[in-house]
Amino acid sequence: MKHRNVLFVIAVLVLSLAILPAASAETIKIGAILAVTGPASFLGGPEARTLEMLAEQTNAAGGINGQKVELIIKDSGANPEKAISFAKQLIEEEKVVAVLGPSTSGETMKIKKIFEEEGTPLVSCAAAEVIVNPVAQYVFKTPQKDSYAAQKIFETMKTLGISKIAVLAGNTGFGKAGKEQLLKLAPEMGIAVVEAEVYDAKSTDLSAVVAKIKANKDVQAVVNWSIVPAQAIVAKNMRQAGWDVPLFQSHGFGNIKYVEAAGAAAEGIIFPAGRLLVAEQLPAGHPQKALLMAYIAAYEGKYKEAASTFGGHAYDAYIVAKAAIEKAGTDKAKIRDEIEKIKNLPGTGGIFSFSADDHNGLDIDSFEMITVKDGQFVPYEGM
Repeated sequence: MKHRNVLFVIAVLVLSLAILPAASAETIKIGAILAVTGPASFLGGPEARTLEMLAEQTNAAGGINGQKVELIIKDSGANPEKAISFAKQLIEEEKVVAVLGPSTSGETMKIKKIFEEEGTPLVSCAAAEVIVNPVAQYVFKTPQKDSYAAQKIFETMKTLGISKIAVLAGNTGFGKAGKEQLLKLAPEMGIAVVEAEVYDAKSTDLSAVVAKIKANKDVQAVVNWSIVPAQAIVAKNMRQAGWDVPLFQSHGFGNIKYVEAAGAAAEGIIFPAGRLLVAEQLPAGHPQKALLMAYIAAYEGKYKEAASTFGGHAYDAYIVAKAAIEKAGTDKAKIRDEIEKIKNLPGTGGIFSFSADDHNGLDIDSFEMITVKDGQFVPYEGM
């Protein structure tokens, strides 16, 4: 009798082990590290909501290759140390096939090495060009390059006869990377940087910094490269000082909440961004228009808030990963290979074409110059 019981137990164990792989294969685990709360929540909040919406849509349509997507979002609060911990947890414990995010450049730079060592694809939603330059084998990003943003700003300045500028940057990874590109490209574009200041990105008053650069009478325009709340504070402090030179912001300004935070001081701000913010004004045959309008309608219908370029970066990260998984299955090395093979994939930020040498996949034409008029984003058409 005991012998039969032992055989029965063994049979049950064998059967259980045979079933387990099939059960685990029912879902495809995709991780995300996003600043859902904290100082960068204007980035991470829309990103998380976008990913949740897309995963729901994918699963409602039958999943990827018949397997449901299991989206695992970790809220880093824009803390690089938390991002490191979550990266290890998602790879080692959750066994995800890819990770989307983080929201910020500083976090992304802190975890790049982990993804290279573990052979897991990372598709960042952060903008700094150093994330993908030089190329890291398993690391990609969806926001447009800093150098292209700087180039578009300088091209616009030249049409306005601006040749001498001040550069302001927050002391974040994004701010540092942007300042480097501005200082590098300015001489090539015939622009002289006569003032350059770095400030605490958490500051609530930047009037002293504004007063310092305003004292230089050669300054014809200001470029501010930072994230919230400094974007709004710089604008307010400049207008409070009675300084009405043109204010250019980075491609990190693409959320209408930043305009709302700056109030009347946001009027006239000029910045480069993807076409999401001006989707309605695009011609009917534009290759991005249908996708952009569908995303805006779905997001705003579901969440009752305006879509932003930040949610768009997450949208693009998701469709890039999804396109690769559809062809590669769940083999992480093959997913990486398939991302590099993606060509002419319409996204919110542009038309993506990756390669072994380009892990961003966008060119300078992915940018539009945009301005704020009557509290809304509109295409910039000159002053």
